[in-house]
Amino acid sequence: MCSKKVLVIVGPTAVGKTKLTVDLAKNFGVSVLNADSRQVFKELNIGTAKPTKEEMDGITHYFVDDRSITEEFSAGHFEKEGLEVLHKLFEKDEMAIVSGGSGLYIDALCYGFSDIPKVDDKVRTKLKSRVQTDGLNALYLELKELDPAYAESIDPDNQQRIVRALEVCLGTGKPFSSFRTGSATERDFTLHFIGLELPREVLYERINKRMDRMIENGLFEEARQMLPFREHNALQTVGYSEIFGYLDGKYDMSEAIRLLKRNSRRYAKRQLTWFKKNESIHWFEPTQFDEIVELITS
Repeated sequence: MCSKKVLVIVGPTAVGKTKLTVDLAKNFGVSVLNADSRQVFKELNIGTAKPTKEEMDGITHYFVDDRSITEEFSAGHFEKEGLEVLHKLFEKDEMAIVSGGSGLYIDALCYGFSDIPKVDDKVRTKLKSRVQTDGLNALYLELKELDPAYAESIDPDNQQRIVRALEVCLGTGKPFSSFRTGSATERDFTLHFIGLELPREVLYERINKRMDRMIENGLFEEARQMLPFREHNALQTVGYSEIFGYLDGKYDMSEAIRLLKRNSRRYAKRQLTWFKKNESIHWFEPTQFDEIVELITS
């Protein structure tokens, strides 16, 4: 068995991953790799619930504020760079923590990606044209037919992910999800998965309150500043796309807030659906610190 250990902490938004992660990192004296597709960008703070310096409490966090929104960062980047960070950490530590809610990033780092064959650029061009003529929802429904597993896991308003997945489905004749669920790449470390969950009504109330705090802290202004980059994948997501609709005059602020809360709850449900498929995950409530430590050290 590999002596090096990676503790992977997953769960839906607002469940309490940040606090538990920091508490565990302090307990074991290790560093954290942040598996979040949006917190990696320096400009996205409020809408991503990025951990503050106070919350990180002196614990080294990799992949927080690591890129500018003018740059691309994908699950493939996270896999490559995350493995490099882990191997560097393992020169002095026996363990590291990976924590986050981006299922695709977690899977990439833990299991690797199968190589996706190159697809003719004309396929993507045609799909982008169809977004304008048929509407994004039509493409999302097509994706649900071709790859229901992946469609179920993503935001129905995320144009870039929908187009990318359809491009692969149509160009290869295989579901996009088949390229991430093939045979796992063997890693030279042992994986230990901890999942955090709460009763649904408790989680949803936490999500609603968190959204209220984000709005008080300036979420609408942060989104306004990001308008020039609205086509970036990280901004075609819950927390920003709803405000862009408000700024475009599609609806008033109260409707934007309603959509923010509703879509955040739906996102949490999609996250849980993704993670529940992994039978290696041991599930706890975020307050069960002692039980989690006992499992890790047993």
